[in-house]
Formats: sequence, C-alpha cells, structure tokens
Amino acid sequence: MGKPGSKGEHALQQRYGTEKRANAFYDKQVLDYLNPRMTEFVRQQEIVFVATADGDGECDCSLRAGEAGFVYVLDEKRLIYPEYRGNGVVASLGNIAENPHIGMMFIDFVKDTVGLHINGKAEILENDAVLKMAEVPAGIAEAIGQKGKRRPERWVLVQVEEAYMHCSKHIPLYQKREKPIRWGTDDPKKKKVDYFVGG
Repeated sequence: MGKPGSKGEHALQQRYGTEKRANAFYDKQVLDYLNPRMTEFVRQQEIVFVATADGDGECDCSLRAGEAGFVYVLDEKRLIYPEYRGNGVVASLGNIAENPHIGMMFIDFVKDTVGLHINGKAEILENDAVLKMAEVPAGIAEAIGQKGKRRPERWVLVQVEEAYMHCSKHIPLYQKREKPIRWGTDDPKKKKVDYFVGG
C-alpha cells in the first residue's frame, strides 16, 4: 500500500514542495485504525463534525452532539453513533445512502485543544440491526430501550480507513459553561429556528 492521500494531494505536494513534510506526517501520524489514545479521546467528546457527499460529490457538513461517549468505539476499526429525530431533511443520511464516504472531525476545545480526523465508509443501521450485532455495548442497548424523543431512530456505523490528529496550534481554548440542553424539543424558540430568517 502506498502513501495515503488523494492523487490531487500528491500532485500539489510536488508542485508546492511539501512532499518531505507530508511524508513525515503520513509516517508518524496517519493510521488505518484507532489506537488506544484515539479511542479514549473519542469517548470523551460531546460533539463531532460530520462531512458527507452525495453521489454527484455535492458536499454537506453537519454537527452531531450528545453526552460524552455518545459516539461508541466498537473496536479499532469501527465506531457507531446515533441518529435522533431532527428536522426531517436527513441530509447526511441521504448522502450516505448514495455515497458511503464519510469524514468525522472531533475537536477538544476545552482541555487539550487537539483534534482527531476519522475518515472511512459509513452505513445506516436500524435499531433492530444494531441490537443483533455481536457484543453490543450496554449503553447502546439502553439508548435503544428508551421511550420518547431521546430514543435513537437509527445509527451510523463507520468503518475506519484513516485516523490522524489535527494539531493544537490554531485550535482556540474555550471555557465550558453550563447550558440546559433540551434534547428532543420541538419548541421553535428554544431551537432558535428563526435565527437566520429575515433581518
């Protein structure tokens, strides 16, 4: 297997003279699995940015959030996260249905100010299919067993192909403050649905 990265990346590395730096990064940072430190990092995060594209390559980036550990690492090559009731557009899932490629970006803004990129292939699993998987973590079974709007509607299973750090240099350090999270609310005021409307 050659160096990771696209043909476009390698062509531009040659054009801009960055091959030496890129190769050092590939050699020291890019894995095709989640090592123990990456696994622990994922388990501590409350948000992840998810990038997907449809069959024509039209891109979308979205946010997924939950309590720390809402993204479950099943093993060094697989992770899974829940999909809850949303606005009904299902943009990310629609893209995954056409094109399984997915990019995930976890960023720690409040402690170590580092990020973790995870790229791979995704598939949509319904709750019943998840419960039939071998060695389902207890937290997943408990989540599926919940009643009401906090019950996951389905899940996204990701096969890890690349995992690598995003360095701390330009990640700001924020202070976490208490905010009541209204999971599953349909109240337009609490959701601030008109924030970008009008004006």
